[in-house]
Amino acid sequence: MDQPPPRSWWARNWIWAVPVGCLVTPVFCCGGGLVVFFTVVFGALKSSDAYAEAVQKAQADGRVKALLGEPVAAGFWVSGKITLNGPAGSAELAIPLSGPRGAATLHVLATKAGGPWQYQRLEVMPAGAGAPIDLRAGPAIVE
Repeated sequence: MDQPPPRSWWARNWIWAVPVGCLVTPVFCCGGGLVVFFTVVFGALKSSDAYAEAVQKAQADGRVKALLGEPVAAGFWVSGKITLNGPAGSAELAIPLSGPRGAATLHVLATKAGGPWQYQRLEVMPAGAGAPIDLRAGPAIVE
């Protein structure tokens, strides 16, 4: 008895191949758009002077090094805003920090009026429990 010829791959799989094929292009476009968006937004925040100075002060502070261990690294998910209008501006940031011993968040509230940034708040809040570390007084050396 003759058997019918085997069905082709397309005849067996079209029911799922068509929807998947229709979704691939929009998913890649949206995913690429999100990557560009987050790169621009986080790149703008991380390239600011306020961000760089705040992270540098946290990394140089002995109390932060004792809390988190070395090296102290800034995380990717920075939140907040920076507003610049010529030589003046304001910054309000929450920067995740981590080290071998733990994690914390660096909170920054700063203004600028033609000169350097003036920090109204520059403190490291440990994850979980613990007292905040105020960095405005300058780096502390802990031995």
